[in-house]
Amino acid sequence: MQDFIDFISEHQLRLLDIAGAILGLIYIILEYKANIWFWIVSLIMPLVDMALYYKAGLYADFGMALYYALASVYGFIVWKTGSFSRKKGSYKEPLHIQHFPLSKILPCSIIFAVLWGGLFIFLDCATNSTVPVRDSFTTALSIIALWALAHKYIEQWILWIVVDIISCWLYIYKGIPFKAILYGLYVIIAIFGYRKWTAMYADI
Repeated sequence: MQDFIDFISEHQLRLLDIAGAILGLIYIILEYKANIWFWIVSLIMPLVDMALYYKAGLYADFGMALYYALASVYGFIVWKTGSFSRKKGSYKEPLHIQHFPLSKILPCSIIFAVLWGGLFIFLDCATNSTVPVRDSFTTALSIIALWALAHKYIEQWILWIVVDIISCWLYIYKGIPFKAILYGLYVIIAIFGYRKWTAMYADI
């Protein structure tokens, strides 16, 4: 038993990396299919990721994992109950795939800039992070992307492509190879996801 405990302790980072990668793969496949159950996986996955990111010194990603868990509850409720229709009063109609509203681009850009700047200052001044610019950038953009995903905006895939490319580099740099491979796959799947959701939107 002690040998097993010693093995877990010695290889904890690698085991967390593998577990997170497996959950992440299940997550992205369900998201690609626009399957509501991916929100359940996204509620479990952050618990593993929080431990992984903390040990790897990716503190903004650690905070992002906590946000993922909370946002997953919101996303599941929105996808499950539908959206409010002004034309039909309080009637809840199914939430369909849609394009990112032009009216939301400016406010989302401002929120992103504020989040990026705030996170960077925090990481640079209050932690020993060695990648504060990139870590804060991916976290800030992920917050916007996850909100867009909760509302089924097609363009959320474009945001994730940017996040995934930079995150892939971050995980390679931090010695988390399985997570890096996963995010490399995320880039490819996100490209196909964008095409699939666009086709699904055309069929609505």
